[in-house]
Amino acid sequence: MSVSSPEEVLANVAEMLPALRERAQETEDLRRIPDENIKAMQETGFFTLLQPARYGGLEASPVHFYRGVKAFSSACGSSGWVSSVLGVHPWQLALYPTQAQDDVWGSDPSTLVSSSYAPMGRAKAVDGGFTFTGRWSFSSGCDHAQWIFLGGLVQDADGNVIDFRTFLLPRADYEIDDVWDTVGLRGTGSNDIIVKDAFVPEYRTLSFMDTGRCFGPGQALNTSPIYRLPFASVFSNTIAVPVLGMASGAYDSYVSWTKERVRASTGGKASDDSFNQIRIAEAAYKIDTAYAQIERNIEELLGYAEREEKIPMPLRVRVRRDQVSATGAGIQAVDRLFESAGGRALRAGTPIQRFWRDAHAGRVHAINDPEKALVLFGQFELGIKVQDAWL
Repeated sequence: MSVSSPEEVLANVAEMLPALRERAQETEDLRRIPDENIKAMQETGFFTLLQPARYGGLEASPVHFYRGVKAFSSACGSSGWVSSVLGVHPWQLALYPTQAQDDVWGSDPSTLVSSSYAPMGRAKAVDGGFTFTGRWSFSSGCDHAQWIFLGGLVQDADGNVIDFRTFLLPRADYEIDDVWDTVGLRGTGSNDIIVKDAFVPEYRTLSFMDTGRCFGPGQALNTSPIYRLPFASVFSNTIAVPVLGMASGAYDSYVSWTKERVRASTGGKASDDSFNQIRIAEAAYKIDTAYAQIERNIEELLGYAEREEKIPMPLRVRVRRDQVSATGAGIQAVDRLFESAGGRALRAGTPIQRFWRDAHAGRVHAINDPEKALVLFGQFELGIKVQDAWL
């Protein structure tokens, strides 16, 4: 399906949401995203939002991307999570040398890439590239991807670490080990990845040092300002926004549930309970303000990129502060609603309990670790030097 604008993509996404809701339980039971969901997402044009125009992409603002993610996540937490992770990878691939982009998209621009960024791999330099070995966890949506980004440490002949890179490998070079069996985000298929002595050409690697300074060889041809944004800012919000989307889904479920609910203990309508009304107001505020702050930060980052100005560190640490605080706000909203939803909301198959489990599962992702991110902001404000790969 050919789309001409981000607005058209978001309109297509909205039309797809009822089908996602209907398949939410199936998604959970499968422990992976149904093929129908991925196909439908591709047909909306969603995966082209952050893709370079050279490969049929829209090069849209991440604001449009996050709006799509939030919408998907409000219908099915697992589908929204995978849409976010797979959907952001075109942005990173655009930073790689042109040959790497051609390898992935040259014959099929709709090819998807999954990831696992923890530096669990070990690489040694050889002629033309590296030999690469390791095992990684949590590669969401890997069953639907033909390529993968994997984090690894480059070692010298003595075993000393000399670089931290992201390695791009084709499906033939890795195995998927089906180990994903969890209480939340069950449908993401976030399985383990195994690589044994694969050769990775130099041009299919990208140094974390380069991405940290907003640089990538692909910028020579992909000149849109979106490719000059900080890697950490784009990716950390990619993990935060799904949680807010799940909170929105829980909110919608709670409001619908409460409208129809009659309390067994009193026979009164739950909708007449002023405490329920207060919970609704509080939850809506937390979700709305947290998400609005994310959009504000992204637009401010993009302003610097458009002017080709260096993005100041105060903004970068604020983005991380607000990203991790947003996931906390989402969890607070979900908990506030769930704790008064009543016993029948606990039944398997009901949306609110699924959103509750999914949101908590998303919160435990390493990027959403509140203490680690917040201490960086506090240190910076106090004049203490901060150094972190996720700034």
